Amino acid sequence: MTETARRLTRKGQATHDRIVAAAARLMLEQGVARTTIEDIQAAAGVSPSQLYHYFPGKDALVTAVVDHQATQALDVQQTCLQRLDTIDSLGRWRDVMVNILTEMQCVGGCPLGSLASDLSESDPVARTQLAAAFARWQDLIREGLADMQARGELASEADPGELAVAMLAAVQGGLLLSQVSRDPAPLRIAVDTMIDHLHALTRPAVP
Repeated sequence: MTETARRLTRKGQATHDRIVAAAARLMLEQGVARTTIEDIQAAAGVSPSQLYHYFPGKDALVTAVVDHQATQALDVQQTCLQRLDTIDSLGRWRDVMVNILTEMQCVGGCPLGSLASDLSESDPVARTQLAAAFARWQDLIREGLADMQARGELASEADPGELAVAMLAAVQGGLLLSQVSRDPAPLRIAVDTMIDHLHALTRPAVP
């Protein structure tokens, strides 16, 4: 959260959040470059002076949007992954992601992935933000796998860090293919393939 956001009144915070939410929606729908300040003003229902009171320019808005999307995505992931106690529980995590994607009719894909495609080569500040968000997502998966390994369910020679990278790559690739095909099957197949691989590395859980 920016220093400005910390000083806002309740009404000001609501206006700030409405602007960020409108910008996030537009940038996901039509891309960052094609989203103008005027588009965001109209979508948020604010005047130019109101918008510039909270954000001095588009770069500041992009920074806020990346923070917003990272918080939204990681809140969902943390809710699921903090209950990761067995490899089978990965199936419940997969179901949550597939259900969300189905409800969205596979439109938009992963908000973080979309922003990464848009910004990684043109905005070093946003790239750093996004790298940190993906690193946290990866850590959530790694922590769950490490817990399984500590319980004796995952073989000791398995590398939770590398497996977490592979799982996140499978999720991101599956989300992209599902977005293009408008079918959640690629996401389900990608994650299930990783789960099958993990099952091959499992040992009976220690009581």
